Amino acid sequence: MSLKISVIGTGYLGATHAAAMAELGFEVLGLDVVPEKIEMLQRGEVPMYEPGLEELLRKHVAGIEGATGRLRFTMDWAEVAAFGDIHFICVNTPQKHGEYACDMSYVDAAVASLAPHLTGPSLVVGKSTVPVGSADRLAAYLAEHAPAGRDAELAWNPEFLREGFAVQDTLHPDRIVVGVRSERAEKLLREVYATPVAAGSPFVVTDFPTAELVKTSANSFLATKISFINAMAEVCEAAGGDVAKLAEAIGHDDRIGKKFLRAGIGFGGGCLPKDIRAFMARAGELGADQALTFLREIDSINMRRRGQMVEMAREAVGGGSFLGKRVAVLGATFKPDSDDVRDSPALNVAGQIHLQGGQVTVYDPKGMENARRIFPTLGYADSALAAVRGADVVLHLTEWREFRELDPAELGAVATSRVILDGRNALDPELWRRAGWMYRAMGRPTA
Repeated sequence: MSLKISVIGTGYLGATHAAAMAELGFEVLGLDVVPEKIEMLQRGEVPMYEPGLEELLRKHVAGIEGATGRLRFTMDWAEVAAFGDIHFICVNTPQKHGEYACDMSYVDAAVASLAPHLTGPSLVVGKSTVPVGSADRLAAYLAEHAPAGRDAELAWNPEFLREGFAVQDTLHPDRIVVGVRSERAEKLLREVYATPVAAGSPFVVTDFPTAELVKTSANSFLATKISFINAMAEVCEAAGGDVAKLAEAIGHDDRIGKKFLRAGIGFGGGCLPKDIRAFMARAGELGADQALTFLREIDSINMRRRGQMVEMAREAVGGGSFLGKRVAVLGATFKPDSDDVRDSPALNVAGQIHLQGGQVTVYDPKGMENARRIFPTLGYADSALAAVRGADVVLHLTEWREFRELDPAELGAVATSRVILDGRNALDPELWRRAGWMYRAMGRPTA
């Protein structure tokens, strides 16, 4: 009999996982506690922008013409428990308010709501990013509170989704990590991921602590690499070097590699910042805080880049006050191909300039609605051209393809001053300069 899968939590991670499991041929039941979210998903609509996700949903959601019907949604915990052989926990683990630590309340609530309904053998699989040690605690809770007792097993299977590539990363993962305590749990997860494993995805079996550490370790390494090149950008600014050429040169070393070596205003989003902070907090609880003190500097370098861009903008408009100055900001999301503005460096810079008296107008291809909710007092335009109209300086802060393809001459015709600051080192300097723009990029004072 084919496995049936439930997915608890239908946000960014859960909706993607549910649709991907249906694509792999499984019957899937998704659960959420927010009625509006369930109603959207039942119509084949997603509450966020993620390339390819809505098309995948509509291919499988029951009730949509031409769909396979393998994917349904509910708010009923008893229905989920009775339906699924495997239950994936895909809820959010945000940073605690006023603390570095991870907020486990959503994960704890999901397990507590599911456990009383688990009357037979089942496997609960955590995908959320959690502090190391959480799986041990949750496994004990399940064994104590589920009617099935120890037949209600736990496993941990961290997610490695990149926003903008989530569908691809779920269907064709570069690795699958499972923390298990039994052969049965491993066998079930090998069955779930049989298709990507057959296509070559490595399947790594670990204990609980190692599985929990993989995601936070990976994110900490990526954050370190990004902040390293941004630290080098600061040195290049002081020494008159070119950080883009520096990155190109060191990237040819196979031990280092070229990825994540583009200097700019730093990382943001709902994962890297909160994950490295939670990792530091948990290391402190374990008495291993000295092992991760370097992450505090990584975080500091990252936040400093935002202030550096504000100062570059101030210099570009005369070096004094922003009062009366018009600033165009291209980009609101923390990265392209997403509508996610959580901890967005672009919006943070826009907000800082606005608070200092600048007249800021923002344009982003997908993030406008979310940006307005967080910063309703900023100005917003419905195109890059409209945002740049009358601007004293233009800030390129999210590397959307649309911005790389802009016509500098067309924008120059409507700007008050042809000054562009490239906060992502993603534009072609010569193209902009030929159109009469003063181009400046972070870490490239002489470029």
